[in-house]
Parts: sequence; structure tokens; C-alpha cells
Amino acid sequence: MSYCRAVTRWTTLLPPAALVALAVAWVTHPEGLLGVSLVALLLVGAVLAAVHHAEIVAHRVGDPLGSLILAVAVTVIEVALIVTLMVGDPVHGATLARDTVFAALMLSLNGIVGFSLLVAALRHHLAVFNPEGTGSALATVITLAGLTLVLPTFTTSNPGPEFTPGQLAFAAVVSLALYLLFVFTQTVRHRDFFLPPRKEETEPAPDPEPHDVPTNRATAVSLVLLLIALVAVVGLAKVESKPLEKAVNAAGLPQELVGVVIAALVLLPEAISAVRAAADDRAQVSFNLAYGSAIASIGLTIPTIALAKVWIDGPLLLGLQTTQIVLLALSAIVGVLTVVPGRSKPLQGGLHLVLLATFVFVSISP
Repeated sequence: MSYCRAVTRWTTLLPPAALVALAVAWVTHPEGLLGVSLVALLLVGAVLAAVHHAEIVAHRVGDPLGSLILAVAVTVIEVALIVTLMVGDPVHGATLARDTVFAALMLSLNGIVGFSLLVAALRHHLAVFNPEGTGSALATVITLAGLTLVLPTFTTSNPGPEFTPGQLAFAAVVSLALYLLFVFTQTVRHRDFFLPPRKEETEPAPDPEPHDVPTNRATAVSLVLLLIALVAVVGLAKVESKPLEKAVNAAGLPQELVGVVIAALVLLPEAISAVRAAADDRAQVSFNLAYGSAIASIGLTIPTIALAKVWIDGPLLLGLQTTQIVLLALSAIVGVLTVVPGRSKPLQGGLHLVLLATFVFVSISP
């Protein structure tokens, strides 16, 4: 009981503390080793607190709505971060949205899925999930990525991998429409397709005890603290981006690596929740988090960026490079082969993790 109280105490106090630290760091711009280290520690703590409160909210509202709440919350703040960085850095702003969204896409499709499948399959012999709902989510991810990130590379109205204003508006409308259609399918029309499959048992599983379900008050408090923690995570990640950018430049590494690191930090709460669900033999929840994050990342980012282009000057290069297209195609093919059977061995998790490692390696050494 004392351990539970201790966990509750620090997860309640740390998000506001991280938010205060964010306000101080935003003004002081710490660059020394001590300041950067303190910001990094608070960033990790905010991530762990976000995971704790996200699990409370998800447990109260149930799946798949709980997974959707976390995915949307992270993505909305991620979009705000992208717009802020685009306004503040016009030099790298042309490719910032593309690089950040693609990094989030690869981390979700291969990182979260790969680790979740590996943990679930090693611990429970097979990772079992619902292929109908998971396949629908993967098809939505592939469609959104193809229309918004691959197609601009091959259009000819504008030189380079860039949409015309009319094409960008069309992509924004289609992305938002597909996202809303998926949310309707996941939460209303075919909600059962996104729930963990029922196991064949002679007796039905007992209902959870009433005291195991968080109260409305506890859920509301956790929801507020979750939003505060997510704001702190994204904001502190931005504060850390400047020292990270200097370190990357000093090491002679590509500038895109900064976006990969920031995307990884932003997605860390979802990744931890997904792996925990996989360890509890709920691989479907892991897929809901991974694919839901990828869908929200594209479906909300592209419309927002299209709207922001009204007052942001400069080009917006969304088209992927050849190497990125190859990695996306491989991820889509392996993802389809993983999802179709409805169950997965550790091999599938290993395949996705190899693709993730390839993406990181190519980002470091293009």
C-alpha cells in the first residue's frame, strides 16, 4: 500500500514540476552540462508519469477509446511542436514536417510494433490479436502515407517533392476525412474489431472488481495530469533539441537525426504503454496504440501544416527521398504479412526491429 501511495505521490507532483521547469528552461535556455542533465531527468520523469496516468484513463474508459485518447493527445502536441519549430527555423523548416512525421511513422510501425510483438510472443508463446481491426488500421496508415508522403515525390506541377497549394489542400482534406472515418470505425461502427480476441475457456472470465476501476474524479485528475505531462514532454524535448543539435553538428551527423530523437522522446509514453500491454497478453492494445499514433500523426499533422502555410513563408517539402520510400514499402509489406494471420511469433517482432535499426542506421549514415 505504501508503494502505491509513493507511486501516486510522485506521478502527481512530477508533471506540474516538469511544467514549471519547462517555463524556466524556455526563458533561460540551459546549455551547461548540469542544466541539460536536469532537463533530461525531468523529461524522463514526465514520460513515466504520462504512462501512469494514460493507463488510468485507458482503464476507466476501456479500449479502444483509451488508446485513442493517448494517441490523439500526443499527436496534437507533436503537431504544435512541428509548427513552432517551422516558424522558428525557416532554414530547416521546409523538410521538418516530412522528417518528423516519417520518423514517427517508422518508430510506430516498426519500433512499437516490433518490441510489443517480441515481448508478447516470448512471454506467451504467440502474440494474438484481431486481424480485422488491425488490418483496417494498417491499411489506413499505408493509404495516408502514400497520399501525403510518397505522392509529392512524383507530382510534376511543382519542381521538387512539393505539392501545389491546390494539391496540398486536397491532401489535407483527404487526410482529415480518412482519420475521422477511422475513428468512427474504431470507436462506434466496428468497435469489437479493435478489442483483444476472446480466449476459448470453459468458464467466462470474472468481471473486474469495482474497486479496480478508477473513479470519475481520479480519471479526471489523471486526464489533466496526462495533458500536463505530455506538454512538458514535448516542451522539454524542444529545449533539449538545441544542445542535441549542437552535439549532432559537432559529431558531423545528419541534421535529420535531431528529428528522429525528438520523435522518439515524444512517442516514448505510447511505446512504454504498448510494451506493457503486450507483456499482459494484450497485443491488440499495442497495435491500437502503434497504428493509432501513426494514423493521427499523418491525419492531424498534414491538415494543420496546410492551414499553417497561410502565414508560414517558404517551401514545404513533403515528398520522401528514395531511401525513405524503400523503407516505407518494406515496412508496409512486412506489416501486412504480420497482421494477416492474427497471431505472431517472435520472428515477426524481430523483422520489424531490424527495419527500425535500418532506419536509424540510415538516418545516421545516409
